[in-house]
Amino acid sequence: MMESQPLQAATAESHGDGAAAADQAGAGAPPAVVPGKEFTRTCKGLVVVLIGGYVLLQLLPSSLNYLAIIPAKTIPFVWTVFTAGYIEQVLPGAIGSSLGLLFCGKDIEPVWGRKEFLKFIILINSICGVLAFCIAVALYYVTGKESFLVTPLSGFHGALAGFLVGLKQLLPNLELPMCFFWKIKAKWMPFFVMCFSTIMAFIVPDSINFLPTLLSGMYVSWLYLRYFQRNPLTGLKGDPSDDFSFPSLFPDAMRPVTDPVANMFDRMLCARSKTSEIALPVTDPTKASRRRERGERVLEERMAADHAADAEAPAHSAED
Repeated sequence: MMESQPLQAATAESHGDGAAAADQAGAGAPPAVVPGKEFTRTCKGLVVVLIGGYVLLQLLPSSLNYLAIIPAKTIPFVWTVFTAGYIEQVLPGAIGSSLGLLFCGKDIEPVWGRKEFLKFIILINSICGVLAFCIAVALYYVTGKESFLVTPLSGFHGALAGFLVGLKQLLPNLELPMCFFWKIKAKWMPFFVMCFSTIMAFIVPDSINFLPTLLSGMYVSWLYLRYFQRNPLTGLKGDPSDDFSFPSLFPDAMRPVTDPVANMFDRMLCARSKTSEIALPVTDPTKASRRRERGERVLEERMAADHAADAEAPAHSAED
C-alpha cells in the first residue's frame, strides 16, 4: 500500500468527491485504505482500562479471582469470561498489549469506525474467554493435571491476534517492524505469530496458557471478518476475496492441507452468496488489481491536494 494521510471518518466525508473519482477510475474497486498516523481516543481509553486493570491487581491481588478465568470457579463466576480479556497480570503484558492496541488501532479504527471497532474487541474477547475455559477443562480431562483448572487465564492477546488478521485484510502490504531492521508484511503476521507462539509453548511451559487464546482470537476474528462483518469498503457482508481466504493465512506450500478446510468453511457459512457475486462481478484477479491500483492513485492524489490546500489556508490568513 502507498503511504498517505490516515483515512479518518471525517476525511471520508470531506473528501467524498475524491472517493467518487476513485470509484470512477477504479471501475468498482473499493476506496484505498491508508495507514493512520495518530492514536485514536478509543484506543487511548482502552489503554487506560488495561493499565487500570493491572494496577487494580497490584492493589487488590484477590480481585484476580473475580476478574480472570479460573476454570474451577468459572461456573459460579460466569462473568469472568467477559472480563478476563481486559486484565493483564504482569507489567510486560500490560505494556505490550497497550502498545499493540495503540499501533494497530490507529490503522483499523478509522476504517471500521468506533462502533464496529469496539464491537470487534468485545466479540473476540468474549468468544476467546469461552473457548479458553472449554480448552482448559478439556486439557484437564485429557491430562488429569489440576493446574489447568486453577491457573488464572486473562489478557488482551486474543484481541491483539484479531487485530493482526484485520491488518492483513485492510493493509496486507504494510510493513510492521519486528526488531532492529527486520520488518514483516502484515499479510504474514498472523502466520508468523502462530508459529512463534506454538514454538514458545514448548520452550517456555508457562506460555502454553496464552496459546489457546492467541489461536482462537486469530481464527474467530478471521471467521467474523470473512463471513459476518459488514465490510465498510464495499458495503457487503463479509469479505469473499481470494486475498482473504483461509489458505491466504498460510504459505502456498500448505495449500493441499488448507484448501479442503477453506472449502468446508465456504459450504458451512455460505461465503459466496449470490448477492456477493452480483455486487463483485470481477473474477479476473489481474483486472481487479489494476482497477484497485488506479483507484488508489486517484484517491491518494486528490487527498494530497486537499491536504495541501488546507495547509496553505492558515498561511494566507496570517498574511492578511
